[in-house]
Amino acid sequence: MAATSNVSPLSSSSPLSKSISKNHSFSLNTPQKTTFPLFPKTLQKPSLFPCNHVCHTQKPQFTVSSKNPISDFFPTSRKEDGSAFVDDGDDKPREECGVVGIFGDPEASRLCYLALHALQHRGQEGAGIVAVNNDVLQSITGVGLVSEVFNESKLDQLPGEMAIGHVRYSTAGSSMLKNVQPFVAGYRFGSIGVGHNGNLVNYRALRAMLEENGSIFNTSSDTEVVLHLIAISKARPFFLRIVEACEKLEGAYSMVFVTEDKLVAVRDPHGFRPLVMGRRSNGAVVFASETCALDLIEATYEREVYPGEVLVVDKKDGVQSVCLMPHPEPKQCIFEHIYFALPNSVVFGRSVYESRHVFGEILATEAPVDCDVVIAVPDSGVVAAIGYAAKAGVPFQQGLIRSHYVGRTFIEPSQKIRDFGVKLKLSPVRGVLEGKRVVVVDDSIVRGTTSSKIVRLIKEAGAKEVHMRIASPPIIASCYYGVDTPSSEELISNRMSVEEIREFIGCDSLAFLPFDSLKEMLSSDSPKFCYACFSGKYPVMPREVKVKRVGDFLDDGLNGPVDSIDGGWIQGPRNLDTEKEIDPLYQKTKI
Repeated sequence: MAATSNVSPLSSSSPLSKSISKNHSFSLNTPQKTTFPLFPKTLQKPSLFPCNHVCHTQKPQFTVSSKNPISDFFPTSRKEDGSAFVDDGDDKPREECGVVGIFGDPEASRLCYLALHALQHRGQEGAGIVAVNNDVLQSITGVGLVSEVFNESKLDQLPGEMAIGHVRYSTAGSSMLKNVQPFVAGYRFGSIGVGHNGNLVNYRALRAMLEENGSIFNTSSDTEVVLHLIAISKARPFFLRIVEACEKLEGAYSMVFVTEDKLVAVRDPHGFRPLVMGRRSNGAVVFASETCALDLIEATYEREVYPGEVLVVDKKDGVQSVCLMPHPEPKQCIFEHIYFALPNSVVFGRSVYESRHVFGEILATEAPVDCDVVIAVPDSGVVAAIGYAAKAGVPFQQGLIRSHYVGRTFIEPSQKIRDFGVKLKLSPVRGVLEGKRVVVVDDSIVRGTTSSKIVRLIKEAGAKEVHMRIASPPIIASCYYGVDTPSSEELISNRMSVEEIREFIGCDSLAFLPFDSLKEMLSSDSPKFCYACFSGKYPVMPREVKVKRVGDFLDDGLNGPVDSIDGGWIQGPRNLDTEKEIDPLYQKTKI
């Protein structure tokens, strides 16, 4: 584990940007006193360009449909037992990161540390906190889990009543430290820190434009583009520089900013990634990616940051709200409810636990099977399995035990053990499975390699039949909005029918959550969700190639051209006018 203080990614030869100090802190310019009209200090939506109020209090309803979407078949050149992106036994989409911001609490950095613990599931490779004390931004970032990066002495170095934090998922290894957020940079108006959850689909075009004008980049993160755009903006006051920068961004971003006297939260006009606001009993304002972070630090959930909204918090004016721009209907990530968020969170105004429970009920209704026991693939399949068992009237039992003590690396014995990676993480309970007809509920299937090994483990434990039930529709397309998914060519549902997947996995039956039933369950809120990974129809079309996790190696000390990194880049969708065709070809592309 490596840690450092005061990471400073922004550097520009533009006259609009100052050189970055290499000292242990950033001395901030005295802010110019500027009076500007904003909305009242109360937490309300602006009236000029009203933000869409995403609040779901209606109980989910659904109707039954027998349709099961089957994607087109595309040949694959990848080996079924190998993966360039994820470890064996962890064949899941990855949420890239989680953010938190706290204003007005004397223990802001410690509360930030605790909130990041609650958001650890959103990123396990790096963590960082930026705190403000006496108009100075102090930053500590490191590689590893939150508990590995921070200790008592490091938190003592982060005094102040205002702080932001970030957990990140990306490549492993100490050399990726420069990409760990929050980023802190100095420019002509002072200093600024930022933490970003999401992904910009026009990152390369923006970076090329900025480099053409003299900007120098220190990381491969699209978040650094945002800092450069703020630095070259001439708008005043500060929040208008953020608005001007965000008007140039396309894609997904939920961000928290900190300056010497302000905390700012921003959400993109489509609201792809979640961001909520709460308040502690002492009046401190808290922003976080999920409500579970609010619960841990005893902050009361107040509302979401609305899509397209900028919230500015300072001592003088309290909390003020302004909209970035008129915006379309929200397109919130449905996978937050399927997999990413914790069950005890409220995301997009809905209880994640209730959503997953209903997903299981739908599967029991539309894909019933005679069975003796229902089990889950822990941990993300548990709630859906409980829902399935309750609806089917079959006992739910713990047939697979997950080890929570497996690190990112391990030593395999010289004599090859089949399915070693999966066995390290999941252990079958023979007393539950032996001689039984078993329904196994999981949240999703990505490549299918892990699912096939789980089925084999269960059958080797004596199960008579194994029936897989998947609490999401088939994933046929890659995500461009902040979720790390493989290329479309690697997604098993993009190249096999349901029956072909069943044969590949080796189970006795297989059923996915029907796409139509998912939308029926969401009822009137259905149009507000993004289903690009299930349909290939993108709300904001990516016009560029997508860099995967290994793309960070560009700044992690590897030598040679980009195309020497196997699988580093994949081609974006074709047929941009109709938004209907996904390029199935796995391709490396030079910058």
